[in-house]
Amino acid sequence: MGAVVTAVSCSAGHTFSKLRQSSIRLLAGLGVEGDAHMGGTVKHRSRVAQDPTQPNLRQLHFMQSELHDELRAAGFAVSAGQMGENVTTRGVDLLRLPVGTRLHLGATAVAEVTGLRNPCVQLDRFQPGLMSAVLDRDEHGNLIRKAGVMAIVLTGGEVRPGDSIRIVLPTEPHRPLDRV
Repeated sequence: MGAVVTAVSCSAGHTFSKLRQSSIRLLAGLGVEGDAHMGGTVKHRSRVAQDPTQPNLRQLHFMQSELHDELRAAGFAVSAGQMGENVTTRGVDLLRLPVGTRLHLGATAVAEVTGLRNPCVQLDRFQPGLMSAVLDRDEHGNLIRKAGVMAIVLTGGEVRPGDSIRIVLPTEPHRPLDRV
C-alpha cells in the first residue's frame, strides 16, 4: 500500500482536538480554510505572544496513523484529529522526511514540510501520560518527537480521506527535521 490520507480534521477555534471532516480545503500560503491556525503569520497563541509577525511554518499538521496504533497498543484512546492534526496519514514515515519535502495530496494540493511538532503539556491534559508516550530516545540518547510534522501550503486544493500522497524529496544535502 502506498502513502495515503486516512483522515482530515479542522477546528475554527483554538481547541486541542480537531473535528474530522469529509474533506478540507488547503489555501496556498495560509493553511486549512476555516482552521484557527490558518494564516501567513503565526497563529499558535504562545508564538503570537512572542512575536505575532513571525511567518507561520505551522499552517498544516500531519500525523501518521501508525502513531495512533502504537498509542492504542499502549492503552491510550486516540483517533484521528484528537491530537490536533489536520491530516492523518498511513504508509509514510513522516518523522524521517527532510525539511523541504513536498507532499502532493490528492489531485492538486501541495504542502512543504517545515519541521517537527513539539509536543506540549496539552497532551497530558487530554490523557495523562500522553506527552511522554509521544517522546522517545534513539540509541544515542537523542530526543525523538513523534507527535507529527508541520508544513506550509504551497498549492491549494481539496484533501479527502483516501487521497494518495506523493512524496518529493528536496535536493541534497538533506536537512533533518527539527522542531518548529
